[in-house]
Amino acid sequence: MTNEKVNILLLGSGGRECAIAWKLSQSQLLNHLFIAPGNAGTDQYGQNLNIKPLDFEAVAQAVLDHKVDMLVVGNEDPLVAGIADYFKGRADLQGVRVIGPSRLGAQLEGSKDFAKGFMERNGIPTAKYFSVTAANIEEGYKFLEAQKPPYVLKADGLAAGKGVLIVDTLDEAKQELRQMLGGMFGKSSATVVIEQFLKGIECSVFVLTDGVSYRVLPVAKDYKRIGENEQGLNTGGMGSVSPVSFANDAFMAKVRERIIEPTIKGLQKEQLPYCGFVFLGLINVEGDPYVIEYNVRMGDPETEVVMPRLQNDLVEMLLATADGHLADTRISIDPRYAVTVMMVSGGYPEKYEKGKPITGLDAVDGSVVFHAGTARDAQDRLVTAGGRVLAVTSYGATKQEALDQSFANIAKINFDKKYFRRDIGFDLK
Repeated sequence: MTNEKVNILLLGSGGRECAIAWKLSQSQLLNHLFIAPGNAGTDQYGQNLNIKPLDFEAVAQAVLDHKVDMLVVGNEDPLVAGIADYFKGRADLQGVRVIGPSRLGAQLEGSKDFAKGFMERNGIPTAKYFSVTAANIEEGYKFLEAQKPPYVLKADGLAAGKGVLIVDTLDEAKQELRQMLGGMFGKSSATVVIEQFLKGIECSVFVLTDGVSYRVLPVAKDYKRIGENEQGLNTGGMGSVSPVSFANDAFMAKVRERIIEPTIKGLQKEQLPYCGFVFLGLINVEGDPYVIEYNVRMGDPETEVVMPRLQNDLVEMLLATADGHLADTRISIDPRYAVTVMMVSGGYPEKYEKGKPITGLDAVDGSVVFHAGTARDAQDRLVTAGGRVLAVTSYGATKQEALDQSFANIAKINFDKKYFRRDIGFDLK
């Protein structure tokens, strides 16, 4: 183990970054932690900096001003835009370690078409697909006609988690395809990937890689719909559970052999520089794993259960990753359940109000509260500042015990029109 004490800059402002900051702050190897821009909860773990993650020059200046040794990129936008390449290209930033892939590696999330092609080239199981632009829309119609309902349409580029449509009729699928190509999601849907619908149950597998070796972090399952029983509109995530009962040793052996190892080898073969997290959005189809999507960072709200179950020193792990020594690291996982329940603003994911005072956090006992959409107002009161406001995470010997603990503490926390789902983990044993 290294004795090096490091200064770290973490980019992002959501619940994911709050959970990462919480975990980083526990390390004996941490000297100072900076979060840009952070939120009203991250400042208890480090110093917030009023910098936008996509302002590479401002990020670089902060790294130089604060003598930062390692940049940890929490959200996908700067990775897809090439922040790792930007740092590599500046002589005055050569000594700074960057946790996050190159722009080429980040295409796994930045382009659905690229990701599907990568899986096809590397023999990684995924749904059949066809990529459509305005130029070949008639071929797109024919591909739709050959599929059984429901029909899956995905915007090729980043669309803040909202670029996926699942529709029930062929006519509706053709109509939505036209609208997507016509600019429904801006430039992100100039290309649309049509996918075969796979029926099964989903989970999120998180891998840390130095580009050669890899380590698998705790597996989680998130719940995207606003309504209970997975009804209603899609959200950024209403809660998550870890471990996942069906992701047993036999299932995970298939995931390693069929998906993780071909992914890491494919990155090497295609010369896609990669140092950081790979998020595999998987679906279990009758015991066999298929990739729904790649992300090139940790998930949200899954990070809020993955970090509490990870018993390793995260700074030590990230240093080993950046320095190419991840093979020397052994993962240690807390055997308990961790459950996160998101508290969201009334009206989310549609129109909602901000600036609602939040009370009761000082009464919370036995749970960790990760801030997602929070801020301080002019009177220095803690207020809501987003759709997803707080993530309440608890441990338990069982899933239900962990859930009950989160619900008990949610009852103590209040803001106007607060909403949360009471059935997180309902479909797991």
